[in-house]
Amino acid sequence: MEDSKFWKMFFGSGSVTVFNALRAFVVNKLLAVFLPPAAFACVGQFLNFMTVGEATSSLAMQNGWVSLTAKYKNDHEKLLGVWRGGFRITTFATIITCMVAVIFCFVAPLSTFFPGINTRLVQAAILFALPGMLATNVISISAAVMNGLGQMRLWATINVVSSLWQMIWVAFFLFTGRLSVLSIVATQSILAGIFAAQISARAGFCFKEIRKTFLDTRSPWVSYALMGLVPMILTPVALTFIRSLIGSSMGWDAAGIWQGITKISDFFASIYSAILGVILLPKVSASLSKTEFKKVFNPLFLRLVLFSGVLIALLFVCRDFVVAAFLSGAYAGAADYMGFQLLGDFFRSAGWCFGFVLIARQETKAFLGIEVGAQLLFTIATYIGIHLFEFQGPMMAYAFENFITLVALVIVVRRLKWNIQ
Repeated sequence: MEDSKFWKMFFGSGSVTVFNALRAFVVNKLLAVFLPPAAFACVGQFLNFMTVGEATSSLAMQNGWVSLTAKYKNDHEKLLGVWRGGFRITTFATIITCMVAVIFCFVAPLSTFFPGINTRLVQAAILFALPGMLATNVISISAAVMNGLGQMRLWATINVVSSLWQMIWVAFFLFTGRLSVLSIVATQSILAGIFAAQISARAGFCFKEIRKTFLDTRSPWVSYALMGLVPMILTPVALTFIRSLIGSSMGWDAAGIWQGITKISDFFASIYSAILGVILLPKVSASLSKTEFKKVFNPLFLRLVLFSGVLIALLFVCRDFVVAAFLSGAYAGAADYMGFQLLGDFFRSAGWCFGFVLIARQETKAFLGIEVGAQLLFTIATYIGIHLFEFQGPMMAYAFENFITLVALVIVVRRLKWNIQ
């Protein structure tokens, strides 16, 4: 890819992604200002539960919606069959998720997960989260399909306007106090989901259009579901365990500080992963030869890692300002612990480049093996790190886990078989 074309795509997709990240920043900042660290940690717990629900209801197939739409966009009949298969699988998964969530709402020990918050408020938030979860899936799937179709203006419109709606929603209800904090977080995507569905319908992605075919292609979705579902469940489960471990051993204020540090990481990660999804994912497939793959991948990798390194260095130099901007004065101590976290972010961004190659090629076993191993390593390393290095332990474990994961991904990608050498 020529430099001018790459940077045009990079900054085009990046500008939209930055707007999405701005939404995360604004919401995070509002919560940090309105809540003490302990309550902020509880919101993090709730968001992790929502992430699990979004993963199981959508089967985390967003990368599949991009890749399969891009693959069949020139064959309308096959495309509709793929969409129909994905739609029906997602519908079944959503129904099952909602049933489990309702049961969980009334039988789980919610006071353990959300100390200091009235159980009735938590139950109400979980029920409110069901339509919110559905709306979030509509947004992500609609945007992914627009990406696959090459409808980048519609993709940008969905992302920008949806982010704007969510910021307004959270700000309005926090300032007015008409909903509990958890219920505000749970429902922030509802209006944005309705908007995303209307926009994607303009490009033919709607139930009315999908019904026109009798094809129901489900088999290609299995690998994408596994590769998306496993990390989307394992990650919040691991984070919930680690947050609870920090809370029980060092206090929930410490857990809130750690939550703030991870939120800054998530802000960076959301920008980087979204850009990779636009630039790298549609361009890599098993049909490439080894030479073609290197020609496509190597220049992209070098440019993306260069950008990542510069951004990480700037964040480290300006870490005091970053903490003040993202959080509040109550979290000022977080700046002292960001070094290892940012180092881990650099390794993570490089690893994602290789991870997207495995996703695009549907190398399910290799991807899942590395992902499961990474989450187990992170959890175990954090447990050991807390006992050896106290509060610095989780950040050191994060850097160590991402470095090992990067090495494993490089080895696996180098050993992939291609059609032609």
